[in-house]
Amino acid sequence: MSDRYPLPDLNSLPDDLKAKILEVQEKAGFVPNVFLALARRPAEWRAFFAYHDALMVPESVGRSSGLTKGDREMIVTATSAANHCLYCVVAHGAILRIYEKKPLVADQVAVNHRKADIPPRQRAMLDFAMKVCLASHEIDDADFKALAAHGFSDEDAWDIAAITAFFGLSNRMASFSGMMPNPEFYLMGRIPKQK
Repeated sequence: MSDRYPLPDLNSLPDDLKAKILEVQEKAGFVPNVFLALARRPAEWRAFFAYHDALMVPESVGRSSGLTKGDREMIVTATSAANHCLYCVVAHGAILRIYEKKPLVADQVAVNHRKADIPPRQRAMLDFAMKVCLASHEIDDADFKALAAHGFSDEDAWDIAAITAFFGLSNRMASFSGMMPNPEFYLMGRIPKQK
């Protein structure tokens, strides 16, 4: 984190934020910096994480999605790299490696999804996400047809686009504020756990 926007003290936060952050800490074993960095403005924090959860955990809002958890994290990792967001590439890349059980996938999709060891379905998904990220004004029927050829519905296309757009906001907030990835993220999912 930059000194410009120091992380607030957990105990100074409203009870609902503090409870959610402690829940994340319990699950992850640490507090991802984004939770504290955005907590400096509680109303924005609540709105951000409500939209985050609606997109990334659609079951939490009573909705299903044709995208897997790994698909969603892959979109975040690839488009965050296009937006040069260190925090999101490292943090979501870690989650992607765990969900996909592929230690190399996050680095591959962050650098060049077209060369990544992923199936054609995910490549088509990332082609669409990258176009939304870099040239959304050029999206046309052909882009939807390319997705449909791999079994994606119009609702799935909405999910891909919404995740890309939401994380465009997240990438910019993380980058301008100097948000740094927690050291824990760098090693997660790289070496298979011993059974």
